[in-house]
Amino acid sequence: MTPRSRTNQLLYQAELLLDLPVGSDEHAEARRMAAEEGALALFELALQSLLREVTELARLEHHDWRELLGPEGAGIAELQRLRELAAQPDSWLAWLIGKLEALHASDGAARRTSGAARGLIAVGSAAALGDELHGCLQEAKAELAALRETSQEW
Repeated sequence: MTPRSRTNQLLYQAELLLDLPVGSDEHAEARRMAAEEGALALFELALQSLLREVTELARLEHHDWRELLGPEGAGIAELQRLRELAAQPDSWLAWLIGKLEALHASDGAARRTSGAARGLIAVGSAAALGDELHGCLQEAKAELAALRETSQEW
């Protein structure tokens, strides 16, 4: 499988996980959280695959997103474009990086709904992780087309 095919496959699988029905039994909340974190983990794999894809000609040894998108990452135009995007607080990539850091932390990224957390004030405007992730996936796919185009020009 090519890196491009793998990236597409991982993005598709992340979307499939988010669209799975969670049901309404006592395990519905846990299933929703598992699907959200699973989709987020697949999105992380897709980001790795995307980085491998757009840096294929550079023949880099490592493709860890933290390394490549960090200040010491390779000086490749597509990586610079992604670094600039990650620096914009309202971008899909900045959101994704924040959620990936949460995913790897002890608390995880998915949250229980307000009914599960007694004694806390619910915020009505807070979007569910799954909804935010859907939007982020769509924005990433749009950016992916532009990155692929500039990568192929080289």
